[in-house]
Amino acid sequence: MATPKILSIILAGGEGKRLMPLTADRAKPAVPFGGTYRLIDFALSNMVNSNLTKVAVLTQYKSHSLDRHISIAWRMSNMLGNYITPVPAQQRRGPHWFQGSADAIYQSMNLINDEDPDYIVVVGADNIYRMDFMQMVHAHIDSGLDATVAAIRVPRSEASAFGIIDSGADRVIERFLEKPSDPPGLVDSPDESFASMGNYVFTRKALVDMLEFDAHNQESKHDMGGNIIPAFVTKGDCGVYDFTDNEVPGATEKDRNYWRDVGTIDAFFDAHMDLISVVPEFNLYNNDWPILTSQMQLPGAKFTLHGTAESSIVTSGCIISGGDVDHSVLSPGVRVEDHASLDRCIVMSQARIGRNCILRNVILDKHVVVADGVHIGIDREADEARGFHVSPNGVTVVPKNAEVTLAG
Repeated sequence: MATPKILSIILAGGEGKRLMPLTADRAKPAVPFGGTYRLIDFALSNMVNSNLTKVAVLTQYKSHSLDRHISIAWRMSNMLGNYITPVPAQQRRGPHWFQGSADAIYQSMNLINDEDPDYIVVVGADNIYRMDFMQMVHAHIDSGLDATVAAIRVPRSEASAFGIIDSGADRVIERFLEKPSDPPGLVDSPDESFASMGNYVFTRKALVDMLEFDAHNQESKHDMGGNIIPAFVTKGDCGVYDFTDNEVPGATEKDRNYWRDVGTIDAFFDAHMDLISVVPEFNLYNNDWPILTSQMQLPGAKFTLHGTAESSIVTSGCIISGGDVDHSVLSPGVRVEDHASLDRCIVMSQARIGRNCILRNVILDKHVVVADGVHIGIDREADEARGFHVSPNGVTVVPKNAEVTLAG
């Protein structure tokens, strides 16, 4: 059997309103994560580790930093015909921008026509997980169906928060339910439900025909999960791929089948905390399936004047000068001064924390300067009075380039 031709499309045009203020100046997939990465690096790393090296990234909202990151960090070999390319909205179908995720692909139909693939892989750009997409492609081919949706098992008691897949023992999807009040259980595990991961594989012609039909449906929201997949389900031509069937090299027993949607500040914060336990919920140190990115060229982290860091990720260029860092993630070039105390903090590149500061459950965006003696994350009312966003779970976010002083 000839090797199938596969085009991969990453949907990276989302505005990410629930991640404000981290998305005030950047697209959601460009938000820094885990010290040295951006959110999109996880989807792209899964692509290249799966040997899927013809990848179009559809961008739209405040995409400059995202486009620049892809262009610099993800250069592929032209000699071998491989590419990872950002594709901005181009109004190819008329004077309007992308009207939804399905419309984004429909407006970019030239990519499909030019590549002429047998199958199309479509994934989101902003979830944290490892997955071998080729295993899903082979399962899709074996099924003989036109569409396949990847699904993760979630407790049935929590399933009302997700788009839920109802399927029989043959793994053909019978119903696609959006946040149902009474989620269906699985045939082999009645206390669990299948939640859609937003990752899809399509047979090329079937997807093109469905996108064309959807584009002329004035009642459609032109959304992949909300319109395209339900249409395939109605035809009886959509299968489910169980994420637990996916075998990723180097996965630990604890982080196998890890998947997290980081669409809110609290989920984003919790995903960072998953990285730093002694046995991490998600293991960044898996060299058999590496998460790749472009690293800043900086010297190693330095600890002076009895500065300490425990259960933390401290990246290159950081200087902890007498400060104490606990259960935190520090991006490149961060400076923590004498007697400063950080606990459960995410500190992005080039931030500065002055002497005698106390930070608890705080996210500092890039280039934030915190003056000597400032406390953040201690008093919710005081943080909100400064104009900082405080999440429902009490995580305080200080926006990019802010200067925080004792006077407020």
